[in-house]
Amino acid sequence: MAKKTSTTKKRVVKVEPVGMAFVHSTFNNVIVTLTNGIGEVISWSSAGKMGFRGSKKNTPYAAQMAAADCAKVAYDAGLRKVKVYVKGPGAGRESAIRTIHGSGIEVMEIIDVTPLPHNGCRAPNRRRV
Repeated sequence: MAKKTSTTKKRVVKVEPVGMAFVHSTFNNVIVTLTNGIGEVISWSSAGKMGFRGSKKNTPYAAQMAAADCAKVAYDAGLRKVKVYVKGPGAGRESAIRTIHGSGIEVMEIIDVTPLPHNGCRAPNRRRV
């Protein structure tokens, strides 16, 4: 019984030049996603994917590396302008945006979509001793 070996090359799909970038920056990781105009993912990367572990994942340098990796793939696919949606309180928010802009993709707009509670959860009862 011979094994079937198939060499499938990853296809590079050309996309329209305007899209969206999502930077999700938590206290533990940074995830950068570049999409086309309707939200279909072109490329993504994270600090964990780049090989950072532990507390190094939430550094501006890790965010910069993840954004550069993501932007390179998207630029080759044809993405040229993005609106950036930033979410979360992490350290790598600005450095990820600067890296996307520095890689040749023009940042048109930066929108903060961090969820904020209107009234929050119910507070715990006062402790009776």
